[in-house]
Parts: sequence; structure tokens; C-alpha cells
Amino acid sequence: MSTDYFDPNAQLARQRRIPLWRWTLWYGCLATGMLMFYVLLTPLWLGLRWAAWVAEFRARRRRPAQA
Repeated sequence: MSTDYFDPNAQLARQRRIPLWRWTLWYGCLATGMLMFYVLLTPLWLGLRWAAWVAEFRARRRRPAQA
């Protein structure tokens, strides 16, 4: 396998420690994303699905029986 495709500085970059501010930023963004998804978007989606289910149920009840 040729080494032409690999960055020679990659091994050196892997040995350096990641600064604490980057970890803090990463976990802050992760927490914000999880909060938005699980606390805001999931209940909204479930509410929309429930409303669609109720609308479909009511539409079926109103339809007259066909002979």
C-alpha cells in the first residue's frame, strides 16, 4: 500500500491532546441537540400523528355506509 495517500502529519496530530474547550463545546452542542430532539421535536411529532389519527377516525365515522 502506498503512503502517497496518507498525511504524514496524521500520526503526530493523533498524539496531541484535544483542548478542554473543544470537549466542552462538543458536549454542549450534543446536549442542546438531544434536548431539542427529545424534549421539543418528539412531542411535536407525536402530537401531529395523534391529530392525524383523530382526523382519520372522525372522517371514517362521518362517511355513510354504502349498500
